[in-house]
Amino acid sequence: MPAYIRILTPQGLQPVDYTADSLADAATYEPDGVYTVTNTYNRYQVLKFEAHLDRLQDSARRAKIDLTLNRPALKAALRQMITDADMGDVRFRITVPRHQPEYIIITLEPFQPVPPQIQETGVAVITIPNSARHNPNTKSTDWMQTRRKITLPGAAYEAILLNADGYILEGLSSNFYAIIHNELRTAGEGVLPGIAQQIVFEIAPNILPIRKDAPHIRELPDIQEAFITSSSRGIVPIHTIDNHSLGKPGEKTRALIAAYNTWVKSHLETL
Repeated sequence: MPAYIRILTPQGLQPVDYTADSLADAATYEPDGVYTVTNTYNRYQVLKFEAHLDRLQDSARRAKIDLTLNRPALKAALRQMITDADMGDVRFRITVPRHQPEYIIITLEPFQPVPPQIQETGVAVITIPNSARHNPNTKSTDWMQTRRKITLPGAAYEAILLNADGYILEGLSSNFYAIIHNELRTAGEGVLPGIAQQIVFEIAPNILPIRKDAPHIRELPDIQEAFITSSSRGIVPIHTIDNHSLGKPGEKTRALIAAYNTWVKSHLETL
């Protein structure tokens, strides 16, 4: 099923002059600007949508885009598009163009949750040295285009960015966490603050202490467990970092996944 795309204008929803097979394909047509991505649950329910819009506005401010966001109109337009597209649950991107911020691009595709097997066994990731983003606090379409040029080896699920000093920062489209000496470690700066990360920070203290301090690649042998998070994927456990095997998801990661999923179910909101 192809992506469903409309532009929310001051006069309402309007069609676009291009077609795309997916959100990734549609990104090639989108202009310079800022964006956010998440998904729906039970067709019209969303998770921390206001937080997504807060970050979208913050990204616009950092990018010096004059954005006045009509949130009720945006929610109504999104709900109408979900109805018209008739895809069931969707993954969607809201893009604010730099030079026409009043013309917001909304793109939908069918939502595909993380397969249960991945939650059970974890994924392999690779690290990319000296690859930290220049403006990590801004979720920009420029970064979206840049990461499209990075080709992952066949077995790799995600690439993890290292800064020039070798500290482990974030994924191409995720936040990264490592459990070292029974402490949850994740970068406290130099990364995009994630929406799913907000949930992890809320639930984790009941399971293990958090330290917002990026682990170093030299600490790779000390990593007991690791995972990534993103809005559309939740917590995804990692079984291998480069050539270092962590094995199947550990006790702490499984506990965090269970707590995360419970939190999500009790905090869904209807558009």
